[in-house]
Amino acid sequence: MTAPALFPPGSTVGLMGSGQLGRMFAIAARRMGYRVHVFSPEKGTPAGQLADLEIAAPYEDQAAVTGFASGLDVLTFEFENIPARSVQWAAERCVVRPAGGVLHICQHRLREKQFLADAGFPVAPFLPVSNAAELKSAFDFLGTPAVLKTAAFGYDGKGQRRIDSPAEVVEIQGPSVLERHVPFSMEISVLVARGIDGEMAAFPICENIHRNHILDLTIAPARISETVAESARALACAIADKLALVGLLAVEMFLLPDSTLLVNELAPRPHNSGHFTFDACVTSQFEQQLRAICGLALGSTEQLRPAAMANLLGDLWQDGEPDWAAAARFPDVKIHLYGKTGPRPGRKMGHLTALASDVESAAAMVREARASLTGNRRG
Repeated sequence: MTAPALFPPGSTVGLMGSGQLGRMFAIAARRMGYRVHVFSPEKGTPAGQLADLEIAAPYEDQAAVTGFASGLDVLTFEFENIPARSVQWAAERCVVRPAGGVLHICQHRLREKQFLADAGFPVAPFLPVSNAAELKSAFDFLGTPAVLKTAAFGYDGKGQRRIDSPAEVVEIQGPSVLERHVPFSMEISVLVARGIDGEMAAFPICENIHRNHILDLTIAPARISETVAESARALACAIADKLALVGLLAVEMFLLPDSTLLVNELAPRPHNSGHFTFDACVTSQFEQQLRAICGLALGSTEQLRPAAMANLLGDLWQDGEPDWAAAARFPDVKIHLYGKTGPRPGRKMGHLTALASDVESAAAMVREARASLTGNRRG
């Protein structure tokens, strides 16, 4: 049996997708001496600004994809919604990690839910729906309230709607999933890396607070018991193992009032909730992704100080450029901007991370620092 390929510093790593996750991955990779090539339909992207080579072409362009992959040692992904045939074209020219089969599962909510349910992992009750008759039948079985989610291309709350009564007029937008709404007490996420030898390492559990379906604040470590934290880590590691993942996996979970955990969604890549690791952990989620796909030993996930991360959305620019000098006056706050132009409401433009002696202080500090950007105290 041939040993899995190992790619030491100096190798060329490719990335499909070139937004802020790719930008931070590129920072980690270049710091360790790797060359970074990125591929996406746009030019001058957040990741492309830092890459050794940026290719702008459609993911469906076979010649462009194969040409790009031919110049790589290993290819990974910034997001999971890459066409399956594009991944197959790339896999003919270079090593691809995680495997295309992992992306195939995680890019489609129904396949993902079915994978989890079939493997015995805890999920909220759900049914597939594709027309009004199936929706009615699903309501009869699941009851209300329920959440209707499109099967594909959903993120940051897009493609989902809560329904409180079967009498509501609902238009089905293609294959969808109806899921029973669960009265959770907290949303958490677990980031776990798995190497080519099956070695796994999980980061501290993240507590996530959303505003308008977009992640607003992450607190780490989460304010949960060690018993719950251990159960969450074990669940995330079991899922990564079942997927035979090589790379990084974010597992979003609901924590119910009785301390039960339900898996909500999977993302086989770095995750917004893990941005705090860039400043607060021995190894960031981006370096860990790099280590895993290149066959290196995984780094320590130890958290050095309690932390809180606040997203910066385009709304902050509505009255002009934010006051960065004001945020910089907080000595324990780190400013991260993604190099994006054209801020607009809801668009992720950057984030702040605050480090403190406890998570409550970190959360208060990061909110105050964000509020200072516009001269208000709301955060």
